[in-house]
Amino acid sequence: MTPRNTDSTRPASSSGDEIAERIEDVDVSTEMQGSFLEYAYSVIYSRALPDARDGLKPVQRRILFQMTEMGLRPDRGHVKSARVVGEVMGKLHPHGDTAIYDALVRLAQPFTLRVPLVDGHGNFGSLDDGPAAPRYTEARLDASALALTDGLDEDVVDFVPNYDNQFTQPDVLPAAFPNLLVNGASGIAVGMATNMAPHNLVEVIGAARHLLAHPDATLEDLMEYVPGPDLPSGGTIVGLDGIRDAYATGRGAFKTRARVSVENITARKAGLVVTELPYLVGPEKVIEKIKDGVGNKKLSGISDVTDLTDRKHGLRLVIGIKTGFSPEAVLEQLYRYTPLEDSFSINNVALVDGGPRTLGLRELLQVYVAHRLSVVTRRSRYRLDRRRERLHLVEGLLVAILDIDEVIQVIRASDDTEQARTRLMEVFDLSVVQSEYILELRLRRLTKFSRIELEAERDALLREIEELEALLASDAALRALVSSELEEIADRFGTPRRTLLTAARPSIASTSRSKNAPVLEVADVACRVFLSTTGRIVRVDLAEGSDAIVPPSRRSKHDAIRSALDTTSRSEIGAITSRGRMVRFSPVDLPVVPPQSVQLGAGVKVSDYLALTDRGEKVLALVALDEQRPITLGTTSGIVKRVAPGEWPARPDVEIITLKPGDAVVGAAPAADNDELVFVTDDAQLLRFAASSVRPQGRSAGGMAGIKLGSGATAVHFGVVPAGSEAVVVTIAHNSTTLDGTDPGSGKVSDFSEFPAKGRATGGVRAQRFLRGEDEIALAWVGVPPARALGSDGSLRTLPESGAKRDASGVTLDAPVGSIGAPIA
Repeated sequence: MTPRNTDSTRPASSSGDEIAERIEDVDVSTEMQGSFLEYAYSVIYSRALPDARDGLKPVQRRILFQMTEMGLRPDRGHVKSARVVGEVMGKLHPHGDTAIYDALVRLAQPFTLRVPLVDGHGNFGSLDDGPAAPRYTEARLDASALALTDGLDEDVVDFVPNYDNQFTQPDVLPAAFPNLLVNGASGIAVGMATNMAPHNLVEVIGAARHLLAHPDATLEDLMEYVPGPDLPSGGTIVGLDGIRDAYATGRGAFKTRARVSVENITARKAGLVVTELPYLVGPEKVIEKIKDGVGNKKLSGISDVTDLTDRKHGLRLVIGIKTGFSPEAVLEQLYRYTPLEDSFSINNVALVDGGPRTLGLRELLQVYVAHRLSVVTRRSRYRLDRRRERLHLVEGLLVAILDIDEVIQVIRASDDTEQARTRLMEVFDLSVVQSEYILELRLRRLTKFSRIELEAERDALLREIEELEALLASDAALRALVSSELEEIADRFGTPRRTLLTAARPSIASTSRSKNAPVLEVADVACRVFLSTTGRIVRVDLAEGSDAIVPPSRRSKHDAIRSALDTTSRSEIGAITSRGRMVRFSPVDLPVVPPQSVQLGAGVKVSDYLALTDRGEKVLALVALDEQRPITLGTTSGIVKRVAPGEWPARPDVEIITLKPGDAVVGAAPAADNDELVFVTDDAQLLRFAASSVRPQGRSAGGMAGIKLGSGATAVHFGVVPAGSEAVVVTIAHNSTTLDGTDPGSGKVSDFSEFPAKGRATGGVRAQRFLRGEDEIALAWVGVPPARALGSDGSLRTLPESGAKRDASGVTLDAPVGSIGAPIA
């Protein structure tokens, strides 16, 4: 079609009035192309893609900014979501209220964002159901959102006009933490899309701080801090190759699996208990897929599925297994045919300098670090200018106060304000600003006491100006300040990792011994199983010929070991509990972590993984079922027992000591005849005696006297010291009259060789002198050093040096201690 321009006139009405009219014929393909490009540009830059600096789309940024302007802080009450939506739509975002409310809801959902930015009140939906209408829900800013908006009043970012030029809005938020990596993003634009996974705040900030200190850091250096995504729903990531690709190129994929444990749901029936699901997968969707799979014969061995999820205990799906079926084989089918295993494709597309780019981990951190350096630089310049302005006024006031009577005389002798200002400038050599400020002051400010205040303020301003000038003149100081502010954010909002990162497991094939008994065929590899002092368990596969775990460059807060066992993935091992039971299980079902990144804090709770009788039952030790040394146990009442090795019953659990009412096992480990046994009591008595003095007994026996207890005393530790080991004794005392955990108490480390060996059933020797009469030993540990104390806040603490005397009181601890164990390596 050839464009044709025609100018014509025609009568517009019967009155004879004529209107000039211009008709343009345009090429349809050209018009469509131009219009489509304009539409695509609008979608890409104004709707669908987040900014790489603050990690927010325009609607999200406008919501947070407008809520800040409305004063919806965390320390104030919630307001109706409809009011927030109306304010945002009327002032900043000229689109439908549904789109704005959907964005607001997403900012408040803890299962969508790793660090929610809006504190919602009411029904904000779930993974299976939508939220209530905005007139029914309420919202206010979360404390983390204030970290994104903090400093907007200090000219840290540029402001741009809104859609009708009546208001202004920030072009980007200051963003005190890397929100794009922490909370991820998803969006579909025209011709491109973004899909970014959430990460752990502490890990991302650690990588950003490392990049601040080492601008030439490599991707491998940064992945030491950010090993992989940390999804809000937890779960397990299987395989790390796709994550490495995504961090290198901006594109990759990984598989996520639910956290599933095998439990006895009745006395004779086993079941699978799901406590965590893959990211953005709801329980109703899983149940529906399971029912469909059972109906079309893809899934076999499932008797029922029950959703026991509640607010108190969280997610809990119980899948019953029919008799004769292997729970592990059924679980593998569920991974294959249901959303219990899901894939996540990473596509890191974000706006950089106004254009869409695909970014890897290093590039994302570089953009954020550059933005944060710019924010702090502009904030420092703003503060420097304000302090210089204030110093100028204070100096003018000090000049006026030196001769206050003449100042008053000059003002009184002037005919008007303009004359007074001019004469003050001439007489006292003041500037226009200083003169105007003096004229506006109240007389009560011009006192002797006010002069002292002004001089102190002048000195403080001079110091602050000097510090700000030094900061702006030094790139190293600027980077150090940004790094320290990031560290504060990590301390305020950081939480432990939820998602377990595991290496890819060998493929699992199901074959049948009989019609209804699928069997797993899994490669049997050497592994090491760790049990932490906080009750978490994890498995590490060892490379062929390896005999040690590579110490990680950074430790989890829970890397203190209660028990470690070398075994193979398909063997059976036993867990000794405080109720005197040995629960059998196979390490093949445990989460696997790479040797280079052992983090017990990311392991599974052993109480969720094994079928324990009640919440008070604890797992104390791991033992091999083919162990030839007798398993030795000690109880709180001072009883010791060595269980004779032999064939164990095929039952899932077996009682290995008969306990009296009120008694409990306090420690367990295999012990040869030449090993030594040790008890520590709460009244600070330690007994060391030979294991050969305790004859092995059958499983039903109740043991024999181990240590003679004082009046009202109980044993708090029992352990085995291998022959020839250079062990240490760690004791932690606290005041028994205070609430548990409120008194840090005192700690003492002694060489085990300082304690003489005594006979069995004696009282032992004194291990620590108490500072007060009400003190008692709360925690004790005997083993090969180094030892670590796990604080009640989850942090690892270095224990005091070895004491010179057995009954020395040790040193006062700076904080309460929760448990004691050895580090990984």
